[in-house]
Amino acid sequence: MNGVAIRFCSVSKYSLCGVCGAMERPGFMASLVAGGVAGVSVDLILYPLDTIKTRLQSPQGFNKAGGFRGIYAGVPSAAIGSFPNAAAFFITYEYVKWFLHTDSSSYLMPVKHMLAASAGEVVACLIRVPSEVVKQRAQVSSSSRTFQIFSNVLYQEGIRGLYRGYTSTVLREALWSWRQDHVVDCWQSAVCGAFAGGFAAVVTTPLDVAKTRIMLAKVGSSTASGNVLSALHGVWRTQGLAGLFAGVFPRTAAISLGGFIFLGAYDQTRSLLLELGRGSP
Repeated sequence: MNGVAIRFCSVSKYSLCGVCGAMERPGFMASLVAGGVAGVSVDLILYPLDTIKTRLQSPQGFNKAGGFRGIYAGVPSAAIGSFPNAAAFFITYEYVKWFLHTDSSSYLMPVKHMLAASAGEVVACLIRVPSEVVKQRAQVSSSSRTFQIFSNVLYQEGIRGLYRGYTSTVLREALWSWRQDHVVDCWQSAVCGAFAGGFAAVVTTPLDVAKTRIMLAKVGSSTASGNVLSALHGVWRTQGLAGLFAGVFPRTAAISLGGFIFLGAYDQTRSLLLELGRGSP
């Protein structure tokens, strides 16, 4: 689930107990790998909710898009893109944060984190969006295989087709990253993050709907041009407020639950990697 599974620092969706601090210590690689593993875990475990959300947001409607059948359609695309997506975000985030170095007590610290997170999102979306385009098309067309959909997009639209919805995805994810959290106890942070994440999921659902419509639009249609406002207006005109918030419940549930799954997988994986590192000569 592209937007759910790749944040494990203080600007993350899940605000995991100051993991950013861990990145500045020798355990950086362990944190990076553990974050990637945890992200893939969340993607796979909560993937059915993402499929249901996508089908609810699709222009053909939930039942015609597949209903509850084949809820793991498109999962290879999500699995392949999840880890490099996370790595791209955190490497960019840490580099920009270092580049904009300020005193830790400075009132500019929140601005530094927000700018670093936004830059991380822009870079990560270069990997995330092609994966998301293929995944969502597979979710509403379970009869087609992931590689076949990828090949069709390249043949019909070229590389540009793989980046449909880039703008709406960056806008959606940037709004996530601009939430600022405080370093507290891990599980307390996860609980707070779940509530904050659930609220943010509701607020950003219209952008998520626009992204889905743009990615699923037929070649040559006005929606396929990628204009976010045009996509939102089209949904509003045909389906009203309900259309703009289609899929809000599975999306909110996935993002709220994802933090706990992510935290458990991250902690276990990082501890194991550090233990293996201490045991190696």
